[in-house]
Amino acid sequence: MRVPRLLGVRAWRVTRALLLVAAAAMLVAQGRGRGYFRIPPNPEYDGRFVFTRIWYPGVGRRGSAWNHDYPQADHHLPKIMREISSLDPQVDVSNVFELSDPELFKSPVAYLSEPGTWGASEAHVHALREYLLKGGFLIVDDFEADQFINFAAQMRRALPEYEPIEIDASHPIFDTFFGVENPYVPHPLVRVTPRFLGYFEDNDPDRRMMVMVNHNSDLAEYWEYSGTGTFPVDLTNEAYKLGANYIIYGMTR
Repeated sequence: MRVPRLLGVRAWRVTRALLLVAAAAMLVAQGRGRGYFRIPPNPEYDGRFVFTRIWYPGVGRRGSAWNHDYPQADHHLPKIMREISSLDPQVDVSNVFELSDPELFKSPVAYLSEPGTWGASEAHVHALREYLLKGGFLIVDDFEADQFINFAAQMRRALPEYEPIEIDASHPIFDTFFGVENPYVPHPLVRVTPRFLGYFEDNDPDRRMMVMVNHNSDLAEYWEYSGTGTFPVDLTNEAYKLGANYIIYGMTR
């Protein structure tokens, strides 16, 4: 912006401050705020698949890590799905919903990151229960070791009569689209042993899985950094295969 010569230094500082305030007001109007983090508006619903991530407050005094790997991971996986399947998802956009947002029910598959920091209100756990029992599918990813304690505690509030059941490579979810013989993709950052658990209708592992739990795992880290050379291509490919399987499973069960 060119400043007229007659505008003094002090006047220019005031003008600049007003411009910054106006820009901030536009940002607030165009996006949704979560502290200092600005979330773009969700895309208009048109019936197509959109990667949907759950926003949540932190538990206790711990900060919320709902946005780890966001938005790159959320944008990259649908691009892969568009190329390899007939899903025809929206790309370069994603949804961010609170569990209590009724719009969540338009998304059959949702993703929850870093549940070790997951804080949930009564409205959140009530809505999560409804979402899952009505056919929704939740992918839980990016947490390690005793972070499982908080995750399990929040799930007990939503589904007190259900227990997580450990599954292995023989479960059909690992053969839904890609045949993945070894789903134990190593955590890209932490030395832990991946394991998989599910929450199933009637606590029966032969029935529909409602929640896919990737413990000691961080698949979205691979999705986020794909194409950058940060992680080996073969491991990134396996992480994408698992993500594709989860989405197809959630969309068809």
